[in-house]
Amino acid sequence: MNELLKTLGLRYVENGLPDLYEQARMHSLTYDAFLRRVLTMEVEARKLATGQKRLKAAKLPTRKTLEAFDFSFQPSLDERRVWELAELSFVKTNHNVVFLGPPGVGKTHLALSLAVKALEADYSVLFTTLSSLAEDVTGVPHPSLRRQRLRRYLSPRVLVIDAHRLHQTQWRSIQRLF
Repeated sequence: MNELLKTLGLRYVENGLPDLYEQARMHSLTYDAFLRRVLTMEVEARKLATGQKRLKAAKLPTRKTLEAFDFSFQPSLDERRVWELAELSFVKTNHNVVFLGPPGVGKTHLALSLAVKALEADYSVLFTTLSSLAEDVTGVPHPSLRRQRLRRYLSPRVLVIDAHRLHQTQWRSIQRLF
């Protein structure tokens, strides 16, 4: 049986198959119901694995949520607008979102929260700091390699660039790129 599962690419069913056999015996499942459970198990496991890969690739420094954001701490912030952003229409329409303000007001928390929402909606996400991006891209000596390196940052549907602690020399390097 394991060889057939492997041949069909059903790698997640193998471990759960004994339990499914037992359920089928206990509940007298029809062939249709049994097959449905087998396929459902595979599909759910694949979704979970894909989500975990996407989360790992996102390189989020921490997982933040909008539910945990203290909007009373930032009364000038339009809470309704932030919740509208959480619906991710900006991703669907290929628009940018920029959070501006002094340090310590919650910009990174909000950006990470939107990134988490995007991951939950099955979008690809990448988090980086502006200084890391600058070092990564400007550290490549040849222009064609630099374009290739830039593609790494342009391929995710949601790119979060946190601009804290950017040195003046790094800022000049970034300006030369664009």
